[in-house]
Amino acid sequence: MAAAFLLPALVLLGALVVHPIGYSLYRSLFDRSGDTFVGGANYAEILRDGTIRTALGNTALWVVLAPTTATALGLIFAVLTERVRWGTAFKLLVFMPMAISMLAAGIIFRLVYDQDPDRGVANAVWVGVHDTFAESSAFPKARPGRDSPLVAAPGGAFETRDPVRAGSAVPLPLVGVAPDALPKGTRTARPPAAEPGKVTGTVWQDFTRGGGGRTNTVDPTEQALAGMRIEAVKDGRVVDRATAGSDGTFTLSAKADGARLRLPASNFREAYAGVEWLGPTLVTPAVIGAYVWMWAGFAMVLIGAGLASVPRELLEAARVDGANEWQVFRRITVPLLAPVLAVVLVTLVINVMKIFDLVFVIAPGAVQDDANVLALQLYRTSFGTDADQGLGSAIAVLLLVLVVPVMLYNIRRMRREARR
Repeated sequence: MAAAFLLPALVLLGALVVHPIGYSLYRSLFDRSGDTFVGGANYAEILRDGTIRTALGNTALWVVLAPTTATALGLIFAVLTERVRWGTAFKLLVFMPMAISMLAAGIIFRLVYDQDPDRGVANAVWVGVHDTFAESSAFPKARPGRDSPLVAAPGGAFETRDPVRAGSAVPLPLVGVAPDALPKGTRTARPPAAEPGKVTGTVWQDFTRGGGGRTNTVDPTEQALAGMRIEAVKDGRVVDRATAGSDGTFTLSAKADGARLRLPASNFREAYAGVEWLGPTLVTPAVIGAYVWMWAGFAMVLIGAGLASVPRELLEAARVDGANEWQVFRRITVPLLAPVLAVVLVTLVINVMKIFDLVFVIAPGAVQDDANVLALQLYRTSFGTDADQGLGSAIAVLLLVLVVPVMLYNIRRMRREARR
């Protein structure tokens, strides 16, 4: 009777688990075509191939970072939400990503990590914070044109060829700013008007659409470069400053008499483009971040269930004896939750050792070698135009060998718990 009930499960287990494992081991001993026996040559190739070694290193990084980070966040969320009235709603929000498939999460985070701040949320936030403290210029491509009164100065600035005099009007023409890149509210430039005892001038885009116009002269349709900063420099010191108005005009005091006018390099600073999240350096931590976003809710729910079974009298007794909240958490809560934390940690370790979907979807093709993990390398090696199923089978066996010790530890731990 027992055999009759076990037979369907044994048939499925043999067909879906035992046979694939056995065939993978057998196939790993043959070459690409499957006709020539090569013994351990495929396993030696794993050690020689730089791409596979990168995949091994990244898999080790995943095993160290992803489970510990997700478990730590789950523990923090579970403990903190236990003390607030809206804890259930917060737990629901944190757990919600678990309802999303890996493919959908990968597509979401591919957009989140987009380099363009107008599309990628991560860079939109990063650029917004950066620009709060170091504002970018609206004129990164601006430069003096032909026969301009401005010349290049050290550090990326531009300054007038000759000193200026009070009572004179100084034209400061620039070119190279695309009409679409001009700040909002830009007006037509107004020719500078001289004022006694002051230095006046206009900063503008010396370019007339459709052609025509005179060089170094403010023509009727040419646009002002509003917001451009101007400094009067005498004997190496800045003696006065001004900012161009919406019509490009500016006024400096009599202190600027005999000084050179300088457009400082801050006017031409390139706009901050943010962080290259999906570049070779950060792609693996970025994908791990997406994984933690998905699985922290799983850790939180399991740890929260364990936390609910912790005897409250132990916590209260510790507080009565004078322990602060950090001591209660570190010396009582965490030790009592150790079995649950082990379950979560081991489950996530097994999960990340075969991670594939997120890396495949999030990492662009140009950096997939840098983000490579064993499961992805198994797929890339075994399928496609240059498939080598012998080497792919060897990678599969290696992955199995790495997972088995963790699974055995989990089984032994569960048996110990059952005996208690």
